[in-house]
Amino acid sequence: MNLSTKILIALALGIVAGLELGVEGAEFVKTWIAPLGTIFMNLIKMVIVPLVFSSLVMGVCGLGDVKKLGRIGIKTVGLYLVTTAFAIALGITLGILVEPGVGLQLSTEGLTASAKAAPPIMKVIIDIFPSNALQAMVKANMLQIIVFSLFVGVGIVSVGEKAEALKDTINGLAEVSYKMVAMIMSVAPIGVFGLITPVVAVNGPAVLLPLLKVVVAIYVGCLLHALVVYGGLIKFFGDGNPVAFFKGIIPASLMAFSSCSSGGTLPLTMECLRKMGISKSISSFIIPLGATINMDGTAVYQGICALFVAQIYGVDLNAGQYMTIMLTGTLASIGTAGVPGAGFIMLTMILTSLGLPLEGSALIAGIDRILDMPRTSVNVTGDGAVCCIVDKSERAHEEA
Repeated sequence: MNLSTKILIALALGIVAGLELGVEGAEFVKTWIAPLGTIFMNLIKMVIVPLVFSSLVMGVCGLGDVKKLGRIGIKTVGLYLVTTAFAIALGITLGILVEPGVGLQLSTEGLTASAKAAPPIMKVIIDIFPSNALQAMVKANMLQIIVFSLFVGVGIVSVGEKAEALKDTINGLAEVSYKMVAMIMSVAPIGVFGLITPVVAVNGPAVLLPLLKVVVAIYVGCLLHALVVYGGLIKFFGDGNPVAFFKGIIPASLMAFSSCSSGGTLPLTMECLRKMGISKSISSFIIPLGATINMDGTAVYQGICALFVAQIYGVDLNAGQYMTIMLTGTLASIGTAGVPGAGFIMLTMILTSLGLPLEGSALIAGIDRILDMPRTSVNVTGDGAVCCIVDKSERAHEEA
């Protein structure tokens, strides 16, 4: 039985157990089941920094060309921006068609929500460059680790033979990290069960029913974005086989769904792409970057939630305001890259730009964990799709 099947079974068992235990059994779940998920995520987090650092350094050494690195970076960021714009447009479309807030009477009394301003774009750029590489690793600041790793890789390539000993040491660290990932993934089904059961137990049917249309719209939107946008990109710009891609990436997508962590899923995502034959030098650069800045799933969520809040308050949006949602959401995905709570910052920015009450965002705060699951899964799937497309493009460039 392959890993994806085991994870899927664990996911189903966790949902059944959570529904069976319910809120009454929440204390039991918290004490005896949730720790399984916590331990598993701690193991994953343990290996992320050495894996990203070593694999990215070896990836740069494998490329051996700074121009190629720049070309890959431009392609990657460009693809992320385009897919994010599509995701927001899809969210808006579903919000118009499903009308999740129409006819819904939810009280906002006692709810408070304040706008969190995104930091200036220049500050975001400055914060990408670490003043202390070790501190960046301790804090698991992915963007800073990526930058440091790129400098180390380029330095090794520039020095040449004199740096062979360092290169061999980092290569050994990379191989050990891959082996550790394989060991940790062998207990992934147990970890998934421990992660999903508490979520279902706490957020039972009674909590979800009033907001069922929002939940359904976001889940459908995320699924459509993955199948149509990513499937289409793979069909026309990748290897032409979307079925094979989804089959290969599904273990990482399921892990992201249960853990709600793109960073936590990063080792498994890289392992899935390795098995799919993607170049290590490509995946080691794109996947850590995507885990930080790719917000396609969040973009679908933003589009639907903006329409939901507008409908709750009886505000009719015009074409200009729909365009505002798209532009604000797409640009915010850059301006909030690597910032904690980026999803909420994006939502408050959109609501503020539309002049809608921020209390509307607090209406769905109680079920945000349920909504975070599909959007994280889509983000991880998108990272894999972009990686496959860039890999195909680079192979074609080398053959030309």
